[in-house]
Amino acid sequence: MTVVVVAGALANKAGSGGEAWIRTSWVRGFARLGAEAWLVEEIDPAACTDAAGRRCRPADSVQAAYFAEVVERFDLAERALLRGRAGAGRAGDVLFGRAEDAARLAETADLVVNVGGHLDARALAPRATVAYLDIDPGWSQGWLAGDDAARAGHDVFWTIAAHLGRPGCGLPTAGLPWRPVRQPVLLEDWPVTPMPDEARATTVATWRHPFGPPEGMDGAPGKHHEFRRIIDLPRRTPAALELALAIDPGDDGDRDRLAAHGWAVRDARTVAATPDDFRSYVQGSWAELSAAQGAYVHTGSGWFSDRSVRYLASGRPVVVQDTGLAGALPVGEGLLPFDDLDGAAGALSAVAADPTGHSQAARALAERCFAAEVVLAPLLEEAA
Repeated sequence: MTVVVVAGALANKAGSGGEAWIRTSWVRGFARLGAEAWLVEEIDPAACTDAAGRRCRPADSVQAAYFAEVVERFDLAERALLRGRAGAGRAGDVLFGRAEDAARLAETADLVVNVGGHLDARALAPRATVAYLDIDPGWSQGWLAGDDAARAGHDVFWTIAAHLGRPGCGLPTAGLPWRPVRQPVLLEDWPVTPMPDEARATTVATWRHPFGPPEGMDGAPGKHHEFRRIIDLPRRTPAALELALAIDPGDDGDRDRLAAHGWAVRDARTVAATPDDFRSYVQGSWAELSAAQGAYVHTGSGWFSDRSVRYLASGRPVVVQDTGLAGALPVGEGLLPFDDLDGAAGALSAVAADPTGHSQAARALAERCFAAEVVLAPLLEEAA
C-alpha cells in the first residue's frame, strides 16, 4: 500500500473553514484510492495562544483544539499528527497523535505532498518523494528563490496555476519545473442543494494579502484593488452581492465604501470558521462572484481558487475575474470569467437568465475536472 503524507495547515490557520477543506480533501481523496493517507502539521510552539490571544502551552492552545476538532470531524484522528516545530532537520514533539506513528512514517512514507512548503518534510520522511504544492503562485516562488534548503528539500514541484512556466505567463518560476495540478474535491461532500430563492452572489475572501505583492512584482494590484475596480457592480445587477471578508480594522474605510455602493459585508471568521460553516455559506448562495489577486489576473496565470471548486461542486455558478481561465478550464456555462465591470454585470445577467442550466453546468465541470478520483489517481500511480 502506498503511504502518502499531506502537510497541514489546520492549526496554523485555525478558524478558516475553507483552508481546512483544502488539506482534508487531499488526504481523504488519496485514502479513497486505496492509499494509507496521513495529515501531518508542524506548528511553532511560540505561536500558540489561548482564546484571549495570550501565549500558552501548545496543548492548551486554540490552534491545537482546532486541529483536533477538524480531524475528528473528518474521521482522520487515527491518521493525523500535530508536531511542534523543532528547527531545520529535526522533528519536534508530537502534540496530537502517537509518537510511534511518526517514527513509522519516517520509514514507510512514499510521498509527501507539502502544501505551501510548511512542513520540514525531510525531517519527517527522509526516504519519501517530496512534492511542493504551490497554492499561492507568485508568493511561493519568491520564498523558494531565496531558500536553497527548501528548494533542495523537494523532488517535484506542483502548482494550481495552470499556465505557470509556459510562454506568456508572467509569474516567476524561481527556475523550477512546475507541473500544473488541479484541486481535488470529494463530490459527496458537496451535494447539489436546491438553489435559494434569493439571487445572492457571495464569496469568502481575505481583503488584503498579508505579505503584500509577490517578490519582484511590486506594482501588482492586490485583490482589494481589483474589487475596487468593480465597486459599482451592485448598481448594475439585480442580484444581491455579499462578501464574507477577513478584513483588518485598518481597512474600515474600504468596508464603508463597499457598503455605500450596495455590497453586504460579513465577517468571514464568523460565517466560515469551521468546515461545516463554510459549506453552509457556499451552499446557501445563488452563485459566486469574486475578484482575484492582480498578480494572478495580469500575468495570465490560469489560477483558480479552491473556494470556487466548492461552489462548482455544489451546483453554484462561478463568476470570477479572469486569470486566463479559457486556456485552462471549460468556460461560458457554469464558469463565467470577466475582465471588467461590464463583463461582471453581463455574466451575472447570464446566470439570472438560466440559473438551472448554469447550476447543472457548474456541477458537471466539477465532476469532469476536480473530482478527487480524477485528479489524484495519476499522482498516486506515479508514487506507487
